This record gives sequence, C-alpha cells and structure tokens, in this order.
Amino acid sequence: MLGFKSKLSNPKSSVVFHLYTHILNYLLPEEYDEQLEFNALEHLENPDLHVGAVPVIKLYNKIIEMLNALECPQKYSFNFADLLKPDPRRTEFFLGALLSFCIHWNEMMNSTSPIIEEINTLEDERAKIEEDRIMQLTLAIDECKEARGREMPYVQEVDAHVKELRQNIANLNNKQMSLRTDLKKLKEKTVEMDDKISDAEYRLIQSVQENANLHSKIVQSPDKVQRALEEKKLAREKARNAERLVMHNFHKKTALVEVYAKVYKKMSNHYKKVQAI
Repeated sequence: MLGFKSKLSNPKSSVVFHLYTHILNYLLPEEYDEQLEFNALEHLENPDLHVGAVPVIKLYNKIIEMLNALECPQKYSFNFADLLKPDPRRTEFFLGALLSFCIHWNEMMNSTSPIIEEINTLEDERAKIEEDRIMQLTLAIDECKEARGREMPYVQEVDAHVKELRQNIANLNNKQMSLRTDLKKLKEKTVEMDDKISDAEYRLIQSVQENANLHSKIVQSPDKVQRALEEKKLAREKARNAERLVMHNFHKKTALVEVYAKVYKKMSNHYKKVQAI
C-alpha cells in the first residue's frame, strides 16, 4: 500500500496508463481487436508514427465516457496531460472516483448475485416452458393440418355449393332488376291512369255541379205543369184533327184523280179510233 501511495505521489505516465487500463477493462470489459486498430492506422499518412497513440486515444475516450457516466464533480476536467504528464492531485482525484465506483459496483454485484442467479434460473425455466409450449403448439398445428386434410373434400363440396348459390343469387338479382324495371313502368302507367281518373272525376264533378245548377233553375210549380200539360194535349188534338183533315182531302183528291184518269183513257182511245178512220 505504501509503495502504491509513493507511486501516486510521483506518478509516472506508464503506471497511470496501466492503472486506468485495468480499472476500465474491469468496468467496461471488451475484446481487444488488433485487426481493427491496424485498419484504423492504414488511413493515416505515417501509421508507424501513430502506433503508440491509438491505445492512448482509446483509453482517453473510455475515461471521458466513464467519468461522464459517473457524473463526476467538475473539480477537474480530464485531458491528455493526465495520461502523458499526470499530476498527483488530479490523478488521485480521478483514480479515487473510478475506484470508489469499482467498490460500489462490487458491493452491488455481490448483493444482486442471488437475485441474478434466481433470474437466470427463472429464465431457464421460462425457456423450458416455452420450448414445451412450442412443442405442444407444433403438435396441435400438425393435428389441425391432418384434420384439414380429412375435411378438405367436404370443404370443396361446400365451396361448389357456395359457388352455385352465388350464381343463383346473381340470377335472382338480374331477375329482381328486371322486375324493378317492370314495376317502374307499371307505376308510370298507374300514374298516367290516376291522372286520367282524376281528370274524369273532375269532369264528372263539373257535370254534377252543372246538373245541380240546371235542377235549381227548374221551377217546380204544379199549376204551371198542369197548364203546360193541357196546352200540350190541345196542341196534340189539333195536330190530330189537322192530320185527319189532310187525309180526308188526300183521299178525296185521289178519287178525283182516278176519275180524271179513267176519262182521259177513254178519250184517248176514242181519239185514236177517229184518227184511224
């Protein structure tokens, strides 16, 4: 411990670099990829001159990342000088912060180890349950596929029946459209007939009204009717008498004409005989 404190009282760059590297590898473990560093060096003009700079830059970035994650008090600001020319107080401050977090991290991990083990056990049980469940579901799916294969003929029969029903529905729809067209025409004719009936009813009402008006103008007086009947009887009697007189004169003149005809015939015969002598 005294040796460690003496090293921190006058820290060297190599010692500080080594301490930071071990602490951060413990807190942020990651695999070392030499090929990745080699590929990064290829993009530089003189890669040989930067071989030692790449690990320093990586360590610096990891320290900055860790200190920011720890929300370290802004008493000091970590920079490259803390790696290349470390100051005792600054080095003690940054290493103390990282080591304190390491202690806290160990205590937390030790306290949570049983919980983690229990979680791992539960995770294994869950995985086993999921595996069993997947196996059960797989068997159920296989059974469903077999049942589907057995029921396929019935399904095909039902599909054929459904297609037939759909065709029947299409035919019925076409028939329905035709019936709707006929119904529309009948409705139009009905409207036309209703118009004619309404017109006839209107004219009938007018005729009834006119007839009522005519009836209202007729004077229903018995005396006048009686006188009119008597006048008609007298006129009819006069007409009959005149007819009789005319017939009598006609017969009289007819008889006279017949006499004249007989006389004319005799005189004609006598005249012919006289001319013959």
